[in-house]
Amino acid sequence: MNLSFGTGQAVDTSVGVKVIRAGVERGITFFDTAEGYGPFTNETLVGEALAPFRKDVVIATKFGFKIVDGVTVGTDSRPEHIREVAEASLKRLKTDYIDLFYQHRVDPNVPIEDVVGTLKNLIREGKIRHYGLSEVGAATIRKAHAVHPVAAVQNQYSIWTREPEAEVLPVCEELGIGFVPWGPLGTGFLTGTIDPNTKFDSSTDLRANFPRFTTEAMKANMPVVDMLRQFAKKKNANPVQIALAWLLAQKPWIVPIPGMDKIEYIDDNIKSVDIELTTEDLKEIDSELSKINVQGARLDEGLLSMSE
Repeated sequence: MNLSFGTGQAVDTSVGVKVIRAGVERGITFFDTAEGYGPFTNETLVGEALAPFRKDVVIATKFGFKIVDGVTVGTDSRPEHIREVAEASLKRLKTDYIDLFYQHRVDPNVPIEDVVGTLKNLIREGKIRHYGLSEVGAATIRKAHAVHPVAAVQNQYSIWTREPEAEVLPVCEELGIGFVPWGPLGTGFLTGTIDPNTKFDSSTDLRANFPRFTTEAMKANMPVVDMLRQFAKKKNANPVQIALAWLLAQKPWIVPIPGMDKIEYIDDNIKSVDIELTTEDLKEIDSELSKINVQGARLDEGLLSMSE
């Protein structure tokens, strides 16, 4: 997403292709996009970048928003619309199948059983291989899974955003569903490169409207980054690597997707797989976090209202 939309100006296509292919060269095989990123431009970029490696990679994309004149104006998971999005995504991604097709947000106007029924047919037709749900609650996961097995759930989850631990992660474990944390680096905050003086351009950066990214909230939340920095010193690492290693240590079926938009970030982030956090390490991190009261909602009201 970050290459095209959401956290600043879009990169030039040639730059984006280089970054994505650098990931492939380093052994990354799982790439996440959506029609809503841009909208549409990120799928086109991913399609171009991964075309030479299509058989060796897993591509995830998403449907479920109503997009009018390039602006997202709500949700739309009507069966006919799901099919329209699938066909358009296949073309942009330059492929004849989508590995993992997520419902980006639950549509309150369409029963999840109808959504999954459509996805089940797309799987039968070979247009998608698996389906997933994003920003979804435990009850909806169960309803969907009863119609056809859910392959993956993608909700926001990180060391400072832990809502999935209450109900969603236990359901995923019970039903054998993979969990894909988006925003594993706190949409940038956990990298340690953002501070209370950082400004976000509301025309290109979603964080400008997130309560957790106001000057006051960032000031209040800096102890989270300080804790990561201190812990990273013990492991000869940096905050990014500890934040990702923490997620990887939670469960073997949790696969975070950091939004690496520079090659140096890829090289930095992938070192997290070599960091082993012991049970004692995890207890220490939890103990330190329990002393910090994280300020601000994780998303703005409009986006939160679309999450279950």
